[in-house]
Amino acid sequence: MVFIQKNFSLLNYNTFGINVNALEFFEYSELENLNELFKNNVFDSIFFVLGGGSNILFKDNFNGLIIHPQNKGIEIIEETSKNVLLKIAAGEEWDNVVEYAVNKGFYGIENLSFIPGNAGAAPIQNIGAYGVEIKEIIKYVDYFNIENGKIEQLSNSNCKFGYRDSIFKNELKNKIIVTNIYIHLSKIENYHIDYGNIKDELKNTKIINLKAVREAVINIRRNKLPDPAIIGNAGSFFKNPIVSKQLLKEIQSDFEDVPSFYVDLCSVKIPAGWLIEKCGFKGLKIGNAGVHDKQALVLVNYGKANANEIIELANEIISKIQNKFGIKLEPEVNII
Repeated sequence: MVFIQKNFSLLNYNTFGINVNALEFFEYSELENLNELFKNNVFDSIFFVLGGGSNILFKDNFNGLIIHPQNKGIEIIEETSKNVLLKIAAGEEWDNVVEYAVNKGFYGIENLSFIPGNAGAAPIQNIGAYGVEIKEIIKYVDYFNIENGKIEQLSNSNCKFGYRDSIFKNELKNKIIVTNIYIHLSKIENYHIDYGNIKDELKNTKIINLKAVREAVINIRRNKLPDPAIIGNAGSFFKNPIVSKQLLKEIQSDFEDVPSFYVDLCSVKIPAGWLIEKCGFKGLKIGNAGVHDKQALVLVNYGKANANEIIELANEIISKIQNKFGIKLEPEVNII
């Protein structure tokens, strides 16, 4: 039987710590529960799938149904002497997946350690960190199609992955619920540690292995990013902008130290945190909202901030950076 809770508080279900309610709330651990929702025509009304709540900002009470996946499981589907294919339930905490892979000696996602949220959100957002993106290791994504009530599957090439983007945020938005993901990992020793911060963190490490890389990434994130249990936040609030090489040259004429990373022959990526810091926002506190003093890319809730306070701060940052650098920042956080 489907048990839907009414006027449910989402305070503990979003890492920003915004005190809002959902008109209805449904938590499931079995895929059969989605079939029950379908048979009861629940998907005809407004709904939103809420995973770990680590990449979302609720503007107000949600006047619809929140669906909270809690299906768990990590399973080896295929294995050879060189590779392994894992099937992961959408409700599994992402960092548990990374820990599992590292302990098993599977290479490929150690750089994605300590990213909050659930596995089901990983392909939607195309999560990435320290030179690695989930699109590089995703093989398939299973999803529940709310239009026909069936479990369907997409291969990597059909997911239309982009920078913090995918088909699930566009054509399939509000049409599907991710149920499982399949990731392809290597059993052959291979690391991605050329990213500056990781190299620095590992410089005194005598033996480089998966656990050492994972520990280095966790240390970096702990030192730079605030703990949501202490200070409400959703991690990186903005995407790192991709700009033309010509615009980079123009910026370099005034700021020789601007960091940049090549995307292709014509484009580069500039860290949004650097732009925010150059505009004087790092550590700034306005009312209950602010910019973190160690990582300017993170907007924080210092007390009982509401979404409007955070959005006003974000808009001010966007406006000043556009005026100063000719770059328009885009939120990475999903604003509902």
